[in-house]
Amino acid sequence: MRLKEKLLSSLITPSITLRNRVVMAPMSRRRSENGIPGNSVAVYYGQRAGAGLIIAENTAVAANGVGYLHAPGIYNTTQQAAWKKVVEEVHARNGKIFIQLVHTGRIGHPLNQEGAVPLVAPSALTAAEIIRTPGGIHLPATQPEALSTAGAQDMIKAHIQAAVTAIEVGFDGVEIHGAHGFLPEQFLHPRTNQRTDQYGGSIANRSRFLLEIMEGVAAAIGKERTGVRLSPFAILNDLPAYEEEEATHQYIIDALREMDILYIHLSSQASSIPKSYIQDVRKRFHNLLILAGDYTAASAEAALQENLADLIAFGRPFISNPDLVERFRHNVPLAAANKETFYEGGDKGYIDYPEMPSEVMATR
Repeated sequence: MRLKEKLLSSLITPSITLRNRVVMAPMSRRRSENGIPGNSVAVYYGQRAGAGLIIAENTAVAANGVGYLHAPGIYNTTQQAAWKKVVEEVHARNGKIFIQLVHTGRIGHPLNQEGAVPLVAPSALTAAEIIRTPGGIHLPATQPEALSTAGAQDMIKAHIQAAVTAIEVGFDGVEIHGAHGFLPEQFLHPRTNQRTDQYGGSIANRSRFLLEIMEGVAAAIGKERTGVRLSPFAILNDLPAYEEEEATHQYIIDALREMDILYIHLSSQASSIPKSYIQDVRKRFHNLLILAGDYTAASAEAALQENLADLIAFGRPFISNPDLVERFRHNVPLAAANKETFYEGGDKGYIDYPEMPSEVMATR
């Protein structure tokens, strides 16, 4: 067996065909001034079109859910026209690209949002997070406004409309960001959800917000174009572990199986997801499973061979290695990324990482 035999093999299903099982994970790079992806964003994703699947960075579904400075949105026509150029560049290179749709909820600052609109959340509880704002000033997150029942339903509709728009723009599908302490997970978590309406209290009620998004998106664009990212046990964005966490996620997985969506994408932080949990997800959910969490080519191949997943997502290696798949194929060492330019720096540390010289590939 070759070292990366399965990782570099194609994946063919009735719903989707991918040329390899390497996924470019959604990574916020914050190069979209005023929420509008610039020309360099199209270059960036085009350079990385060798991935079996690109999942574009978390993109706001509404003006009150941007959260981070220079994060992109897809809720106005200028943003949509810019994303269309990105999709066309990736498709011109025979790549496939989904977009990750997000509402950051209580994570963020009004100064980063169009019109300086206030943050919103399931309950009016401030996150203990520091946020970079215009001018490079770092400020504490502000207290969010608690969404009314109708307001929560408006946010569900915003996700569904963003998914419809993404398909109209040309994306091959969408991934709903149900992870990392953003709005859907704020509804899931009993610490941030102190509601007494149908979106709060029991596991079923706390899960309702995310599941109504998923059900609505799948109905609107097709279940075969719909995925979701989850991060059980990650403890991110001021969300601690809680007693019902595993049971909550098992409830969600079972519901997603019934919806028959294309994939679940599990995001692990420092091996936060136990192997036993991943195996349980495999038993419960019968469509595609993507795993993300500091994988190397070797550990990714091992996970695929063990049937823990169908696809493996790589994050930071794709930042500094636009030709990551070819480097895997030819056993070429990976270039290191400049951490100082992860979230700022213009084209520096963004589209200036070189690909391997052709003579290097020819000798391997």
